[in-house]
Order: sequence, then C-alpha cells, then structure tokens
Amino acid sequence: MSDTQTPEIEESLFEAPPIAEQERMVEAVLFASADPVTIAELNARMPHGCDAGEALVHLQKRYEGRGVHVIKTGNAYAMRTAGDLSFLMQKETVETRKLSRAAIETLAIIAYHQPVTRAEIEEIRGVSVSRGTVDQLLEMEWIRFGRRKMTPGRPVTFVVTPDFLDQFGLESARDLPGLKELRSAGLLENRPPPSLSDALDEEREDSDENQTELFEE
Repeated sequence: MSDTQTPEIEESLFEAPPIAEQERMVEAVLFASADPVTIAELNARMPHGCDAGEALVHLQKRYEGRGVHVIKTGNAYAMRTAGDLSFLMQKETVETRKLSRAAIETLAIIAYHQPVTRAEIEEIRGVSVSRGTVDQLLEMEWIRFGRRKMTPGRPVTFVVTPDFLDQFGLESARDLPGLKELRSAGLLENRPPPSLSDALDEEREDSDENQTELFEE
C-alpha cells in the first residue's frame, strides 16, 4: 500500500503554487528589477513547477489600461509607465543626453541596415566614421558587435542591442522608430542629409525581411 502512495506523496511535495500566486511573484520581480527580465530568469527564481510565461499572460491582462504596463522588449519583460502618461514624469528627468549628429546618423544606419560594417556605414553617410562616435554608442550599450561578414577580411558588423529596444519601448527590431520618433524623443535636432533620409526610408521598407535572429541569446 505504501508503494502505491509514494508517487502521490512525491508529486505533492513539488506541487506548484496557484497561478494567482505565481502572478504575484512575477509582478514582484518585475517591479523590483531595473532591467527587463526573461522568462528563463523568472522561472529560475520561482518555486519548482511554476510557469512564468503563463503568469505573465495573466499579469499583462491585469495591467491593461492601467498607468503601468507589462511590456515585452526583445526576449525580456519589464514594467513601464504607460506611454500617454509620460508627460507626468518630466519633473523626474535630471538630464537629457543628446547625441551628436554624427552619432545619430551612425545609430540610424546601424538600426535600419543591421548587421552593417564600418565601411558600409561610411559609404551611406558619405564621410568617415570616427572611432569616438562608435565608442560612444558602444559605451551607451545601444549597439554591439555582430557576426563577422563572410567577405574578404571578414569585417566585424554592428547591430543594435536590447537596451536600444528598451529605450524606445520596442518589442523587436521590426518596430524601429522612424525619424519623427527620434526627433520627438529629443535625440534628433537637425535633419540628416537627404541622401541619408532616402537610404533609411528605402531600407525600412525591407527591414521585416532582414531582421532575423539578432537578439537571440
């Protein structure tokens, strides 16, 4: 008799908490975390048998229409202020860091043409890219090194990062902002050269086909 009851006892020892409790756990982690958290990281923190993915679905529905939303950025999740209430946060802004025109143009080219090499960036801009400009974007963690291209010399490429997506509240690189969004975010004061605008517009039309596997772990 004891043999037949053992599996039931062992199963009960690892029974997962109710989904409502799992939802509370996910909410607590996201609320306390400064950076977006992946489902794998949530499952690692929660008790055995929990399903962070399912708990997130419930949590997102509960926060619909609220002042704070649960959003997906890249392959991670975070709690962010609703976009239409961002004006309430203006007094909390200590400093707005504006990028130089060269940095903005370089960032835009990388975002819409990724993965892209330094030589390709310079060809589109029509001028050389200084090391300081690239270093600044790397330091801000808005771009990172991508895979080397299978061309002579195997040059390194650049792609945008999940931090870049989080900055603009994007789920994936397919939702990249246009030039108007960059200006409204206070990051672009002057119009880029017409040649750059045309290049970005043309590339954006094909971006859905080119953005694949850039943010997989």
